[in-house]
Amino acid sequence: MVNLEALIFDVDGTLADTERDGHLVAFNRAFNDAGLDWNWSVETYGELLAVTGGKERIKYFLKLYLPDFQPPGDLDAFVAELHAAKTQHYKDLMVEPGLALRPGVMRLLQEVREQGMRLAIATTTTPANVTALLSNSMAADAESWFDVIAAGDIVPAKKPAPDIYVWAMQQMGLSPDQCLAFEDSDNGVKSVLGSGIRSLVVTVNGYTRGQDFSGSTVVLDNLGEPGKPCQCISGSEVLDEMVTLKGLQALHDDVWQ
Repeated sequence: MVNLEALIFDVDGTLADTERDGHLVAFNRAFNDAGLDWNWSVETYGELLAVTGGKERIKYFLKLYLPDFQPPGDLDAFVAELHAAKTQHYKDLMVEPGLALRPGVMRLLQEVREQGMRLAIATTTTPANVTALLSNSMAADAESWFDVIAAGDIVPAKKPAPDIYVWAMQQMGLSPDQCLAFEDSDNGVKSVLGSGIRSLVVTVNGYTRGQDFSGSTVVLDNLGEPGKPCQCISGSEVLDEMVTLKGLQALHDDVWQ
């Protein structure tokens, strides 16, 4: 049996509720700055989350809701500029007022680091967004906690394509059976499974609860805190009321035995 060597985390919706409380707010602020009368509601943004990647999401919005919209010049350049403004607003939000991590995230990361387990990130959000969340919601040096941060356009095909996970594993010199992934969405699940990883913990949020997580090892509401146990929604019951490294190793062994 191959030992578990690394935990790979998605970011948005997995580490924190960044979609609703971060990205959505930032998009609307960027639209307002650009003089656009677009204002995405919580519900509308939920629909747009079917597409991964901020620039891709803007284009999907135009196709879905404003097919006759004429940008001032080249569409790709217009979207890129709008997305850059949105990224700056997101970074500002991470500082003021800041964003709390989801239950159990910091506790688990601290335990994993103490035990010497390798950590990585695989996300479609931009590197700047990752840095903003890690440095403000975790610690100033939190980027150094992760062996690899695979983010943004580092690979051309975004989730649900498996490329970002494949790239992360290649950088660490690991195979799928040495890794366990954390995701929150159906597109993330498809990306993980497509990369060959079979040990997969899904922690749902308000946007993703009820999606299809077929193939995931376990689906939870969060990672659990002392006095605030996590709830198993489906899948393996190997994990206890709080997700621990010992429980994750048992989960991984159960999958690959």
